[in-house]
Amino acid sequence: MTPNPTSGNGLEPAWFKSSHSNPDGAACVEVALTSVSIRIRDSKNHRSPHLAFAPSEWAAFVSYAAGH
Repeated sequence: MTPNPTSGNGLEPAWFKSSHSNPDGAACVEVALTSVSIRIRDSKNHRSPHLAFAPSEWAAFVSYAAGH
């Protein structure tokens, strides 16, 4: 993923779409990096709940996903 923040005002994290998302937007996720967590949400429904991971948990997931 390549960070390309689309928003962020100091109160809300700056979300960016995954560089691996579909170009037509049909299956996109957005990510926000904070000092204490990595957050994931559905780009089509910003108000829905999102996931939050500690940096070590996210690193373990990415390492696992890259190998499968």
